[in-house]
Amino acid sequence: MIVGWPCPDAAAPAGTRDEWALVFDRGRARRVLIAPALFDEHNRLRRFAAETMRRLDEAGIDTMLPDLPGTNESLAPLDQQSLGGWRMAMAAAGRHFAATHVLALRGGSLIAPDLPGWSLGAIAGTSLLRQLLRARVLAAREAGREETQEALLEMGRKAGLDLAGYRLGPNLIDDLQHAVPAPHLITIAQADLGGAGLWLRAEPGESPEQSAALARRIVQDTPA
Repeated sequence: MIVGWPCPDAAAPAGTRDEWALVFDRGRARRVLIAPALFDEHNRLRRFAAETMRRLDEAGIDTMLPDLPGTNESLAPLDQQSLGGWRMAMAAAGRHFAATHVLALRGGSLIAPDLPGWSLGAIAGTSLLRQLLRARVLAAREAGREETQEALLEMGRKAGLDLAGYRLGPNLIDDLQHAVPAPHLITIAQADLGGAGLWLRAEPGESPEQSAALARRIVQDTPA
C-alpha cells in the first residue's frame, strides 16, 4: 500500500510536506523502517526491498519504505537536499510509523535513525561519491571530453554537480565526503544472502532467494 506521511520541511507553511511511503502495515508489534539505498542504487534495489517487505509481512512484521525528499515521487528539489535533512526525514518517518527497528540498505546506513536494526552492504559517503564521480568521468571520456574527479569535486563544492542523472547540491556533496555508516547497526554480510549484491547489476533486478534470506535473518533477530 502507498500512504502519505508528514516529512519535515522548514520552507512549508505547516513545517512539513507530504511524502509517500510503500508500507505493509497491519498494526503489528514488530515494525521495521527501511532506510533506502541512495541514487541509482536505490533504483537497482527497490524491487529487492519490496520483495523483502512482502516476506516480512508474511512473517508477521510490518515494514515501511519512505520516499526521501527529492527522490522517487517527491516534489522537493534534489539539489536542495542534504544528508542532515534526510536523517531528519528518516527520524520523522520512524516516529510517524512507530518503527521499532531499521533496515538500512547500502547508502541508507548514512541516514538511518537511532533505532536498533541492521545494515546490508553499508558504504561510506566518500565511496558512494567516488562511484558517482567515476561514472561521470567515464561518460565524459566516451563523449570526447576530459574531466577529472578532483576538478569535478572542486566544482561540486561550489555549485553542485550532475552525477549519474542526479543534480546534487554543494551541501549534499560536502556531506557525502564526511559521512560514515551508522555504527549501531548490526552488519549483515552479502555473502550470508547468497550471490552478488543486486546493486552491482547494470539494471534493476530482483532475487527472491536473497530477499527470503534477508527476511529470515530479520525474523530470527526479532522474535515475536
